[in-house]
Amino acid sequence: MSTAEYPATTPGGHPDRPGFWRAPFARQSFRELGYAITGLPVAVFGFCLVTPMFFAGVGLAITVLGLPVLGLLLVVARGLGAAERGRVRTMLGEELPAPPAVVVTREGFWGRITARLADPPGWKAVLHQFAMLPWAILSFTLSITFFCLGWALALFPVYQWVFRRYTSWDGYRVADWRDSNGVQHVYELTSPWQIAGVCVLGLVILLLTPQLVRGLNAVNRFAARALLSADD
Repeated sequence: MSTAEYPATTPGGHPDRPGFWRAPFARQSFRELGYAITGLPVAVFGFCLVTPMFFAGVGLAITVLGLPVLGLLLVVARGLGAAERGRVRTMLGEELPAPPAVVVTREGFWGRITARLADPPGWKAVLHQFAMLPWAILSFTLSITFFCLGWALALFPVYQWVFRRYTSWDGYRVADWRDSNGVQHVYELTSPWQIAGVCVLGLVILLLTPQLVRGLNAVNRFAARALLSADD
């Protein structure tokens, strides 16, 4: 596969970071955003796959039936870990070496099972599936919220006329309440300065969003290196 398909990287193995002003429109920033957004369904799938297998295996551990289930759990967790390393490589531009293969010292079915059960990278991969779901939810929520909010506010001058033309409002209505004296208070964005202020706020959010997403993904990078990669 051609290396041109991956983001350009620095000597330390990390992708070149676009400048602050160019970041909202840079390809690498959209890769980072895509990683944060797709991380939620990936994490939910892994959690829902690993959790029942783990508790079924532990519950049946008093019998021999639980050991094959736990062995299968570790195989699945390793596969999920390999897929996550692929996501990190493709979308974040960081190559993570795979952990060493399982060493089977005894022949036969139970020899393979016991080798799996004594596999530290497999158990680390299981831990990764449990630990990263809450972070995936947080990353998805913050990333998609800031991204959509930034563009919605930055483009406000383009569509602000819709409220005046198709609603009873004179502009976008920010607040509408009635006080204890029965007086109704309405605050709408109608003046050019108000519209420009909303646009500027949106541009600020757009500039900060790539930095936020990169910070959120830094935790995923650290977790992948610690739990899914070969030890240094």
